[in-house]
Amino acid sequence: MINYNDKRFRAIENSPNGEVSGDLVFHYKQEGNQLVCQYFGGKILEGWLEGTVDENGVIEMNYTQVNTKLEQKTGKCTSTPEILPNGKIRLHENWQWTSGDLTKGSSILEEI
Repeated sequence: MINYNDKRFRAIENSPNGEVSGDLVFHYKQEGNQLVCQYFGGKILEGWLEGTVDENGVIEMNYTQVNTKLEQKTGKCTSTPEILPNGKIRLHENWQWTSGDLTKGSSILEEI
């Protein structure tokens, strides 16, 4: 299992309907199979995610965030890891808003 504890990630790609940008930092904490993360930057004042990690390092999570317009948004996401040649982790994410327009999207995050 991949251990995400104390790792930080930045977005390198995101769907147009998403709010995540390269200005945002995700800071992961993991204990066993449980994962939590605080994130902020760019259009996000503050966000939190909670999830679980399986034996292949795939993360299933729910998230809530407040953007710079003071809108609270929620969603769910599956993140699939890829180990890069330099040993860093790239996360391929498929997500869906569970508030607002309920649209789906995808993002790619890379460990910094």
